[in-house]
Amino acid sequence: MAIAIKTPQEIEKMRASGRILRQVHIAVEAAVKPGATTMDLERVAEAKIRELGGKPAFKGYNDYPCCLCTSVNNEVIHGIPSEKKVLQEGDIVSVDCGVILEGYYSDAAGTYPVGKISPETRKLLDVTKASLEQAIQEVRVGGTVGDIGAVVQEICEAEGYGVVKDFVGHGIGKNMHEDPQVPNYGKRGKGTKLKAGMVLAIEPMINAGTADVKVLKDGWTAVTIDGSMSAHFEHTVAVTKDGPVVLTQ
Repeated sequence: MAIAIKTPQEIEKMRASGRILRQVHIAVEAAVKPGATTMDLERVAEAKIRELGGKPAFKGYNDYPCCLCTSVNNEVIHGIPSEKKVLQEGDIVSVDCGVILEGYYSDAAGTYPVGKISPETRKLLDVTKASLEQAIQEVRVGGTVGDIGAVVQEICEAEGYGVVKDFVGHGIGKNMHEDPQVPNYGKRGKGTKLKAGMVLAIEPMINAGTADVKVLKDGWTAVTIDGSMSAHFEHTVAVTKDGPVVLTQ
C-alpha cells in the first residue's frame, strides 16, 4: 500500500487516541505486581479504554482474543493474557496495546518490572527504552527509516544484546499496520525517506541473548530461542517539519 500522509487534523485525532492509550498504560503498570495474572492486566486495560471512550485495537484483529499483548520474561511479543499466567517477583512483563478513537489508531508498549528485578534485567530495560528515545530523535523530514533502525541497532548491539529482526515497527493511521515497515536495524541514509505527515510506530524488541525467536503453538506468542529475557518499548510518532511528535507520550 502507498504510504498515507496524514493532515495536521488527522494527527490531532491520533494524538487524542494516544492520550487514551497513555492512560491505559499508567493503569496497567500500577496493576503489575507479584500475584497478579496477565488476565488481571487485560481487565484493567479494557475497562480503562472503554471508560475513556476508545475501542481496543487488538481485540479481534486477525482473530486475536484480547486488548493487550502481555509477554513475560523470555516472551518477546504477542503473549496472550491468561488467568494461569501469574506474575512472580523478579519477572518482567511487556505490555503492548492499541486504541482506536474516531477511526484513528495509536499503538504503544512498555516493559514493566514485577517487584524487584535483577540489575542485569534492569539494564536490559533501560537500554531498550534509551534506544527508543534515541530512535525518536532520528524522526525528521528528509531522514530515513534506516536512520531509525541504525540507532537502535548500534545502542543495543554495543551492550551485547540481540536485536529482533523477525518483527518490526510500522506505519499507522486509519489502519493498525501501514507502510512503511520500520525495522530496529539498518543503515543510515537507507530505506524509505521520511516526509511530514507520516506516522510511525517505532518499537525496539531487544533480547538479552541472541536475536533468534520462535512462535509457540498458540500461533501468537514469540519467545527467545535461548530462553533469555526480552524487552519491548514502543511509541507512535508523527513526522513534522518541526521534528518528531510523540503521540502516545
